[in-house]
Amino acid sequence: MKRSICLNALPLAVALIVVAATGCGRDEVKVYKVDASDVAAAPSPALAAASMPANMPDGLPVPDNSGQPKLKYTLPAGWKEKALTQLRVASFEVLENGKTADVSVIPLSGAAGGDAANVNRWRGQVGQPPLDDAGLQKLVETIEIASQPGQLYDIAGTSPGSGDALRILGGILHVDDTTWYFKMMGDADLVQKQKPAFMAYLKTLSFDKAAAPAAMDLSQLPPSHPPISGMDSPGTAPTAAAGDQPIWTVPSGWKEGQLAQFLVAKFVISGSGDAVASVNVSQLSGDGGGLLANLNRWRAQLGQPPVSEADLVKLPTLDASGVKATVADFTGTDARSGKPARLVGVVLPLNGQTWFYKLMGDAATVDRQKDALMKFVQSAKYPAGK
Repeated sequence: MKRSICLNALPLAVALIVVAATGCGRDEVKVYKVDASDVAAAPSPALAAASMPANMPDGLPVPDNSGQPKLKYTLPAGWKEKALTQLRVASFEVLENGKTADVSVIPLSGAAGGDAANVNRWRGQVGQPPLDDAGLQKLVETIEIASQPGQLYDIAGTSPGSGDALRILGGILHVDDTTWYFKMMGDADLVQKQKPAFMAYLKTLSFDKAAAPAAMDLSQLPPSHPPISGMDSPGTAPTAAAGDQPIWTVPSGWKEGQLAQFLVAKFVISGSGDAVASVNVSQLSGDGGGLLANLNRWRAQLGQPPVSEADLVKLPTLDASGVKATVADFTGTDARSGKPARLVGVVLPLNGQTWFYKLMGDAATVDRQKDALMKFVQSAKYPAGK
């Protein structure tokens, strides 16, 4: 049985969020209730302080996700849909001989506190102590989620309150600037029995790209997207459209990935073990916000300090489509996963447009794919006028 769910409001995690705002001479209070078990690791204090008004004690405002993709899946036998909480975009229960298990699907923007913090939160829910990164790496299993490499954690323990045997199956998938959490939690024997169904469910998942809104609040742009310039008016969608994709030669081993808004193309590359890298291609009018701004945005994604205009002349170039493209190459720590990563980016100005090619992910995988990226960029044949 196929299901399709549109992603609506997805706040970051708090058990009870109270937002007070003064307007028309009175205070307005909005209360959002969520399942406490859904609460993910809180954002860093610096992020929270930068993102929230002073009168919001925790979490973030409810964002507009009307342009997010739809989630499709095949519902396993015996799973029943149940009411959604504020965080969940899919929610199920499994009942068998008086035993129960709960299944939740929660997407959160960015790193959502980091994988380690969230897995340790799950461990705490079944009475297990936290582990460091090395300890968690011994437990993780690479699995398929929505046709992409994902992570699975199988955590057994007991309820801190009742002492009953509990088990959690937790799946994690990073897609662009969203972290997806898939969790089954309940009676230990039932969850173990349902593990094949849970794994099969994750394999059936897919994302349908939603059309971009006619008018877009620029604050809703994903952090990974270049600054937008050259727009006709504030809030207007950028010029890239489905028909703007160049004709190019896609390297062997590159698999088309799920497009996010403003991406012209996306490819996923599997490396050794659970290593993965991805290639994002976007196109903007004019200079796309400027070479320096975009280079420093990429550097920030790997925790690197900004560079100056004087450093730009030191960057290598690539001959492509009759012009000189700028190439950036640096390593650091992925802000989303907390893992070492490498980024190779190509910025190509052409006919009043700027094309951005970004290869990012596992350092060894990126190293092996760098030459392929250069040939990919050079192979592109752009639509007339592009």
